[in-house]
Amino acid sequence: MDSEQQLKQLSALNAWGEESMALTLGIKFTAIDADSLSATMPVLPRVHQPYGILHGGASVALAETLGSTLSVLHVDREKFAPVGTNINSNHLRSIREGLITGKASFIRKGNTMHVSQIEIRDEKGRLINHTTMTNAIIPLSKLS
Repeated sequence: MDSEQQLKQLSALNAWGEESMALTLGIKFTAIDADSLSATMPVLPRVHQPYGILHGGASVALAETLGSTLSVLHVDREKFAPVGTNINSNHLRSIREGLITGKASFIRKGNTMHVSQIEIRDEKGRLINHTTMTNAIIPLSKLS
């Protein structure tokens, strides 16, 4: 995929869904290649827990947005839908403000299951969160 195609795909992803968790949290897709996808999210009071640090659920929302979207990019969307079946998230460091960046990459990219890992880092490159996510690849005809 050349850089022009990457920019078009990132633009489409950032415009996807008029009202979504990604929009609410300020998640912006920033980089894409053959097997990975990155996005940023600002750490502002709206994503804090009561102690004034990043809420773990906001980290998980960023991770799941990345893991799910990575799978979506690698299936025939006219026939299949990736459906999250498991997410395991480890919160490793707290952060109060700034911009965090998540990067999802495949551990396994099969025909019926995708497993990805998502690393979320702060602006200094420190690991804030590590998540693994499993998506089942379901035929659209079986979704209710």
